Amino acid sequence: MVSQSVGQAMPEGFQAVMAPHGIGYRIKLLSQLLARRFQEQLDQFDLTIFHWVVLCCLWKEDGLAISSIGEQLQQVGGTLTGVLDRMEGRGLIRRERDSCDRRIWRIWLTEDGRNFEAILPPIAMAVREQAMRGMSHSERDYFSALLNRAIANLS
Repeated sequence: MVSQSVGQAMPEGFQAVMAPHGIGYRIKLLSQLLARRFQEQLDQFDLTIFHWVVLCCLWKEDGLAISSIGEQLQQVGGTLTGVLDRMEGRGLIRRERDSCDRRIWRIWLTEDGRNFEAILPPIAMAVREQAMRGMSHSERDYFSALLNRAIANLS
């Protein structure tokens, strides 16, 4: 067990990584706050954030293989399978075997799933706007670029 004596000097810069000052802590807090606000809006449609991210993938390219969706979302199979089960049960998607490779299941939007494309993105944009209030467009772009760089550094 590692312990530090009370009153012993901390290494320089250590305070900057301790919660609540650490960047990881603050990014996680931001993520949780964004997710909470967005989920509050999704509740009226009986949807979850997992439904949202799958729908986003399919709005970009319908008929994706389950493995492609998992790669894009960096989700493990079991978690994604449960989400897809619930989405299929709600009539948002349908699954079909690939016509060339029967081992592959493809996910297709239903009309109900497609209809949410006109409803949900404006809600997501409003939540993002609330989070970014008071930031200029260049600050928003810079913030996004910094986040992308940090993600790339750790990927």
